[in-house]
Amino acid sequence: MTDMTTPAQGRRADCSDAEWALRVQLADCYHLVAHFGWTETIFNHISARLPGTGHYLVNPFGLNYEEITPANLLKVDTRGHKVEPSPHDANPAGFALHGCIHEARDDIHCVIHTHTTEVSAIALKEEGFHHDDFYGAQLYGRVGYHAFEGITLFAEERERMLASLGDKHILVLRNHGIAVGEIDIPRAFFLLWTVQRAAEVQCLARSMAGADTRLPASIGQRCADLTQMLIHDNDFADKFFAAMVRRLPADRAR
Repeated sequence: MTDMTTPAQGRRADCSDAEWALRVQLADCYHLVAHFGWTETIFNHISARLPGTGHYLVNPFGLNYEEITPANLLKVDTRGHKVEPSPHDANPAGFALHGCIHEARDDIHCVIHTHTTEVSAIALKEEGFHHDDFYGAQLYGRVGYHAFEGITLFAEERERMLASLGDKHILVLRNHGIAVGEIDIPRAFFLLWTVQRAAEVQCLARSMAGADTRLPASIGQRCADLTQMLIHDNDFADKFFAAMVRRLPADRAR
């Protein structure tokens, strides 16, 4: 967990300590995605479930990721509709993807959607992610693929996206980008970082002459299993997330 001693600027009187802590952590996640250059201007979303509720925190539409603060995050339902007053607008279109995953998967409390150049390039290729490099091997058996149906706006696509995701934690939206989901924000961010690194390495490797050294499926499965054990059985992801937050500029929007 990141440091929660940040002054509660703009905090509502009815905002619990637990909700404020989640807001701080989610704002940090938005800032990290911006810091690493993984944003798509004002588009895309990172959503986080408020424990014990059917409500979620998400970015106000129209703000840059650097402008997200704990206080201006929106509280929405699974259709992306605001459930408390805010001067900012919600973007229900994003919850055609986020809302259906949150509704269906109790093991996913944070969903991150990106389409960086490298990820979009992998999503374009029929083979999708291969599992022959250090990062790709950690994704073995964890990736689902969903056929492109146009801009993800319509509720009718929700069930098909869920079927494509199955019990996995990474959904490649073919010809588009990815969505990753995990039990909390640090683990979702670590998964996103791993997926992004896998995409970068694969794009570079495929641009070089010569055959790749292929890994057997048993090694990929072992890598994926060990990574899952490392991430979920100790505080590895929390330490990773906190370390990344310390790299952010001290004067970022808070």
